[in-house]
Amino acid sequence: MRVREKPPSSDQAGPQTVDRLWLSEETPRPVTVLHQSFLNGARTRWHSHRRIELLHASGGLLLLHTEIGTWTVPSGYALLVPADLPHELAAYGCCEMRAAFFTDEALGDAVPRSCRVIAVSELLDVSLRALASGPLLYDLGGRGGHLAALIVDEIREASEIQIALPMPQTPPLRKLARDMIQKPALAHDLDGWAEQAGVSRSTFTRRFRGETGLSFAEWRRRLRMLHTLTLQANGVPLRQAAVTAGYRNANALRDMMRRTLTTTVLPPSPELDR
Repeated sequence: MRVREKPPSSDQAGPQTVDRLWLSEETPRPVTVLHQSFLNGARTRWHSHRRIELLHASGGLLLLHTEIGTWTVPSGYALLVPADLPHELAAYGCCEMRAAFFTDEALGDAVPRSCRVIAVSELLDVSLRALASGPLLYDLGGRGGHLAALIVDEIREASEIQIALPMPQTPPLRKLARDMIQKPALAHDLDGWAEQAGVSRSTFTRRFRGETGLSFAEWRRRLRMLHTLTLQANGVPLRQAAVTAGYRNANALRDMMRRTLTTTVLPPSPELDR
């Protein structure tokens, strides 16, 4: 893994964007916000930031990969990333993103110890947009300072959603997890996966939960949700995306989304399977 001192560029980012991204971390302000556009398929190199980062996508889907798991950031949500955490970012669909950077002092007891996906309120959304449109070196006692304080307050009040996909750490289970990521609709039951791993059902379930913090059933639900969101961001029709990810139909997908997320991340569709 390679960690860069400066924030990285993607294939679609120009030198001005990279320079502003670097400056946003160096500017002596507690909160800075940068607007970026990513085309479908854009991907950064492995990198880390000295400051805490908040990634907010409006349109498309962002995936953040680390050595211990993958976090998905649907439109309308944001991801808090701890400082100095090596990661890689991938965009699916055309993403308009705001990247905010915070000092530890700015967030105080809200400093994330691990990645967290939060719901973005309307006030947080407009505050991020407004601060991104202004100067990086804003007046701490003026409009910029007030916007920065609003952003921090809204992050403190935001609800968290559990859509991370932690990866097992031992080679046998990690290989099995990668196989499922490649083919999320595989119909093996729990006994079938345990047999493939070469262990008993009880050993498999105990080890999988021990290494990921999730039951195997919950992990697979999250994988299928992540895969569906990625397909949908790439323009695949909802019904087709649901079946490809292993759901019986789009209604089954929507039911699962309602149980998992605080707000809907799927578009309305009059053509749901019966």
